[in-house]
Amino acid sequence: MLTATEKRIVERCEALMDDTLALTRDLVRGYSVLGQEHGALEAMERWFERLDLPAIRVSLDAPGFADHPHRAPTDWPCEGRYNLVAQLNAGAPGPHVVLNGHLDVVPAEPTDMWSRPPWEPWEKDGWLYGRGAGDMKAGIAAMVMAVHAVREAGVAIDFPLTLQTVIEEECTGNGALACLHQGYRGDFVLIPEPFGAQIYAGQVGVLWFRMRLDGVPAHVLDTRAGRNAIETLVEYLPAFKALEAEINNLPRQAPYDMLDSPFNLSIGKIEGGNWASSVPAHAILEGRVGFPPGMAPDEVMNRVRQCIAAHHAGLDDDSPAPRVEFHGFRSEGHLVDLEAPGIALLSRCHQDLLGGPPKAYLSTCTTDLRAFHVSGEINGTCYGPVAQRIHGVDECVEIDSIRHVLTTYALFLHRWGEEARAGGSAS
Repeated sequence: MLTATEKRIVERCEALMDDTLALTRDLVRGYSVLGQEHGALEAMERWFERLDLPAIRVSLDAPGFADHPHRAPTDWPCEGRYNLVAQLNAGAPGPHVVLNGHLDVVPAEPTDMWSRPPWEPWEKDGWLYGRGAGDMKAGIAAMVMAVHAVREAGVAIDFPLTLQTVIEEECTGNGALACLHQGYRGDFVLIPEPFGAQIYAGQVGVLWFRMRLDGVPAHVLDTRAGRNAIETLVEYLPAFKALEAEINNLPRQAPYDMLDSPFNLSIGKIEGGNWASSVPAHAILEGRVGFPPGMAPDEVMNRVRQCIAAHHAGLDDDSPAPRVEFHGFRSEGHLVDLEAPGIALLSRCHQDLLGGPPKAYLSTCTTDLRAFHVSGEINGTCYGPVAQRIHGVDECVEIDSIRHVLTTYALFLHRWGEEARAGGSAS
C-alpha cells in the first residue's frame, strides 16, 4: 500500500517521463565507444546542471590508480578520460546509497545492418532504439530522474547519495573502480542494467585474452614457400571450444550448478595479413572467457596459456609459439547477498508497485557490481529496464519498463531516507 507521499512521488515520475526519454535520447546521440565517450559525458553534465545536481569529473588517471591491485591492464591511454559523479550530502549521517550506470557502449558496426543509424534514436511500437538505448543509457536516465522526482514531490533527500555515470564498463571495469579509488563509495549500490525488473543474483568472472601467430610470408605463386598464419589460427578454434567445455565441466557451486553451460568462451575478433596476394605473415585473435565465482583470474590465464601451448605442441612443425597477452577484463565472479537489507527494501518497492515479489536472475556475464563487491565489499544488485538485442543490431529498450524503473528507484530512495531518519540500516 502506497502512502499519500508515495503516490505523489509516483505522479511526479509519470510527469517526468518525457524528460527521462529526452535524456536517454541525448545520451544515445553521444556514440560513446571506447575512447570516444566525451559526447555522452558532456550531455550528462548538461543534464546534471539542469537538474541542479553537482557534476564532478573523476579521472581515470588519478595518482596511484595505475597501481591499484584490481585495476585491469589496458593498452589504450587513460589520460584525459573521466567519469561523471554527482554527490549529495556526503557528510550527512546514515547509510550511503550509490546509483551507478555506465555510459560507454560497444561498437555498432556494421552500421549498414541497422534499420537506421544507431546513434540517431528512434521510437516504434513502445520501444526506443539506438546503440546503448538499453545497455544502459535508459537505466541511467531513470536513476537520475528518480532523484529529481523525489525532490519535485517535496521530499527531502538528506541522506548520503552518489550518482555515478562511468566509462569502461564494457571492457575493464576501471571506471567504477576509479570512483571507489577516489573515495566515492557507499554502503549499497543499485545498477539499472537492462536485465528487467528482477533481482540480479550473481555474475561470472570474465577474462579477455589476445593471441598472435606469426607465419612466413611468401608470394602466392608458391604458397608452399610460406606458412599461412590465418589458416593456422583457424586450427586453434576447436581447442578453445574444448577449453570452454573443460571449464563448464568443473565441479560448480550453487546456483551455477543448475545452468547448462554458464561459462562461455567467445572469439570476438580476428584480423591478419596485409595483402590479398601474399601468404599472411601474422594473425591476431581476441577472445573472452567466462569462469565461475571462486576461481581466480590467474588460474584462468594459466588455463588459456596451457590450451594454446598444448595445441601448438601438437602441430609439431617448428613454428614459433604464439604470443599470448591479457588486456582488459580480468574480473572475478561473485554471488550477491540476497539477504542484504537494501535488497529487501528494493523487493518491497517492487512488490508494492507490481503486486508480487521480484524474481531472481543469475547472470552469465559481468557488470560493475564486481568493483563494488571485490574492491569495496559493498552490497548491491542490478535492477533495470527490459532491453532487446543488446550488443546487437537494432538494440532497443521497452519504454514502459523505463517508467517502472524510474518509479521503483524513486520509491526506493524515499523509503531509504525514511529508514535512515528512523535510525535503521538500509544497507
